[in-house]
Amino acid sequence: MNVLKNEKDELLKWIENIEDPKILEDIRSVKESQKSIHWDDLPKEVKKGIKEGRKDAKEGRVTAHEEVRKSYEEWL
Repeated sequence: MNVLKNEKDELLKWIENIEDPKILEDIRSVKESQKSIHWDDLPKEVKKGIKEGRKDAKEGRVTAHEEVRKSYEEWL
């Protein structure tokens, strides 16, 4: 656990000395992206889509990631 505390301390010292607004903006963006989304906060339509997707996956109605990437390769 000391390793984690040392890493945090190093990061805090580094952040305290940052003068570049772009870097601070990037750090803030990372922080914001870490906010949890809870199931109860999702709209009904999103919950329905997730449930349908899980059911499709359970019943084998899926397409491999590699196949999907191939069909969209020219845009990726």
